[in-house]
Amino acid sequence: MDSRLTEIEIKLALTEDLVDTLNMTVHRQQEQIDALQRQLVQFYHQMQSSAPSAESRDPRDEIPPHY
Repeated sequence: MDSRLTEIEIKLALTEDLVDTLNMTVHRQQEQIDALQRQLVQFYHQMQSSAPSAESRDPRDEIPPHY
């Protein structure tokens, strides 16, 4: 009975360590996702501000290069 209890305690300690490790991994990944979302928003705003308006487009720019 003592060995079974010791075995369960060891498994519990290892499980707690694993949960802590996974928790930190999820936390880091969420920080990376947040940073990527901020970068995406910045990129979107840059593209919106640098995109030419529909009125200033030259129709010749729409012709495929093989013509």
